[in-house]
Amino acid sequence: MGECVKVAVRCRPLNSKEKADNRATIVEVDNKIGQVTLHNPSNDEPPKTFTFDNAFDWNVTQREVYDVVARPIVNSVADGFNGTIFAYGQTGTGKTHTMEGAPTPELQGIIPNCFDHVIEIVNSSQGKQWMVRASYLEIYNEEVRDLLSKDPKNKLELKEHKDSGVYVKGLNAFVVKGVPELKNVLEVGKKNRSVGATLMNQDSSRSHSIFTITIESIEMTQAAPEGHIRVGKLNLVDLAGSERQSKTGATGDRLKEATKINLSLSALGNVISALVDGKSGHVPYRDSKLTRLLQDSLGGNTKTTMCANMGPADWNYDETLSTLRYANRAKNIKNKPKVNEDPKDAMLREFQEEIARLKAMLEAEGGALPDAVPGAPGGPAGEVIVEKVITVPKALDAAFLEQMRRDMEEQMKAELSAKQAAALNDEQLKKVKEEAAAKAKAEAARLEEEKKKAEEEAAKMQRKQQKIKEEMQKKTQDAEQIRAEKEALAKKLKAMESKILKGDAAGGLAEVTKKKEEELKKKEADLEKKRKEEEGRRAKIAAMEEAQLAAEEKYKDKADEAEQKTKKLKKLWKKFQEVNAEVEDMYKEFQREKEDLLESIRMLQDQMQLKDMVIEAFIPPEEVQKVMKRAHWDDEREVWVLERLSDIGKRESAAGNSRRPVSASGQRRPTSDFAKLANAMGDMNPRFKSENILNLELDLPERTTYDYEGPGVDPRVQAAINAAFAEDGELIFVGSEQNVHLGEVTANVAQRPESAKKRPASARKGTKK
Repeated sequence: MGECVKVAVRCRPLNSKEKADNRATIVEVDNKIGQVTLHNPSNDEPPKTFTFDNAFDWNVTQREVYDVVARPIVNSVADGFNGTIFAYGQTGTGKTHTMEGAPTPELQGIIPNCFDHVIEIVNSSQGKQWMVRASYLEIYNEEVRDLLSKDPKNKLELKEHKDSGVYVKGLNAFVVKGVPELKNVLEVGKKNRSVGATLMNQDSSRSHSIFTITIESIEMTQAAPEGHIRVGKLNLVDLAGSERQSKTGATGDRLKEATKINLSLSALGNVISALVDGKSGHVPYRDSKLTRLLQDSLGGNTKTTMCANMGPADWNYDETLSTLRYANRAKNIKNKPKVNEDPKDAMLREFQEEIARLKAMLEAEGGALPDAVPGAPGGPAGEVIVEKVITVPKALDAAFLEQMRRDMEEQMKAELSAKQAAALNDEQLKKVKEEAAAKAKAEAARLEEEKKKAEEEAAKMQRKQQKIKEEMQKKTQDAEQIRAEKEALAKKLKAMESKILKGDAAGGLAEVTKKKEEELKKKEADLEKKRKEEEGRRAKIAAMEEAQLAAEEKYKDKADEAEQKTKKLKKLWKKFQEVNAEVEDMYKEFQREKEDLLESIRMLQDQMQLKDMVIEAFIPPEEVQKVMKRAHWDDEREVWVLERLSDIGKRESAAGNSRRPVSASGQRRPTSDFAKLANAMGDMNPRFKSENILNLELDLPERTTYDYEGPGVDPRVQAAINAAFAEDGELIFVGSEQNVHLGEVTANVAQRPESAKKRPASARKGTKK
């Protein structure tokens, strides 16, 4: 059974700038019947009226908006449906305020209120197990980014699965256990989200963001002891605002962002128009990353609510009218939501299987964790350590043996003296002494043998004791290892069990809360039913009035007939004017959208021309051809991809231009033949060098000193000095103005007297033998 997209409209109050400029309010909101009336400030054309499921003026509270717009969707998600809530509107109309709000409880928006509601549902349930996961992404300049990643600037790819639909590959999803963790995820993502200042909004969102909460539940019944798993996915979408450059003053990066935002919102409008029209079999979901991610939310397996935000000021008439028309088209989209039961990718089932496996491992390893190590006091019975004490005799020294021999000899002498004191002679006495010595020696040998045996026994027992000690240490280590493994398994089991939430409703206050929640849901359903019936009756009354007006043909007289027909003509003329104005406004809106698209096309063309000029001026044509050969379009990823050079080389000849040049021996990187030739000709351009070294000529500083110029020296004095220090005609002194040799000494200078002893000719340099 299909249901239409629910549409609510919210109008913000005049801001301080609009109040300072004395802007007029052109929007009237009727909260009771969900009707919005828009007045055109430029002419006297009749006002335009739009009817939606809900309409909120500037006096509404955040909690009221949540209870009407989001609460039914969250309840459906908990029952296993997919749900989407997204805010749309012009920049600066309060979309982010509606979705996120402020940190204070009374001003928090739909997303934080959803956190409280989801955890409240979990805690008030009975006989169910739950798992809640959260993820946060943004679409910035048609790039999907994970706001919870360590590097939020990384681009992610969109994939599509026949069962789960469109998903983001590599998107982080965190299992949460309560409201604080959900709020922490939101705060981390908000810090990484792209925002910027424009003339219309100081903190304008420059990207579309999607906060996703996945709720899995399992309920055990007698019919299904293993339980039925239901998975609901809640998408909370904060769209970037549509904007005009003339009003926002966007330039540079802000202008590029605005262009991408308007293109994605235009693609979203095309999707809505195609879904409402119904005649076209093709819906252009692939025109934008945004529409691909919202594919299930628009015409698919999702319950969707749209909150259109608008401003009341007269200078935003065109944008407000565009937003109202946008929302009016969206309410005609029909979705086909269904409960997601026992999906293949349910993580709750995987967690249950893993928990069962860990419990089986713990039971197989001995159940409960040991409290003590085997062999320790209080440890397991049956293992008793027995210690045997062995006394080793003292070592027998020579003095001890001699003393023992003497004692035995004296004892034997005493015995013999008592028996044969008179009969012993010297020979017998000697024999007795020898026997005593032999007996003492035998006794000492016996004692030494006993000592060796005792020492061997002691060493044997020591080895045995060491072996027992090593075995006990090994058993202790094994027991500690088993204990550590059990503790790790128990810790892992506890962590996984903590991620599975269980409702604590077992009677008392929780049961009363659950009953009140059910009563509230029932009342909300009754109010929704009554509201729809009232709308139907209102439409029926209007149709009956039209029929009655058309059927009244009986008049009292000509004057009455003229009066009635004049009233009818005025009413029809008013409708005719409204239709004409509607057609004219739609034509103007079409022209504005066309101009915006043309402006975007012109800007893109300027960028393309600039890049083409840069390529033509700085990149050789043959290099451009190489790149063009390698480039191909990837339909799945919607990007241009450059193939590897090795893949190109397989398709071309071995001597192709794309073959990587071989590196020369002793060089750090490959060098082309052209570079080698230029290098050989002495070209100092570093482009042709194999090293990253610049060869630059020295730039010497200007000289700051002068040559020494001393006072003039008399030539005769200079000659005398030179003659005194000269050796065999060598130049040893340079004057300030001339060089003087020994042969140039003037004749009037006295010659040096010869030595008394002549040196050998070989000692004199420059002399011929």
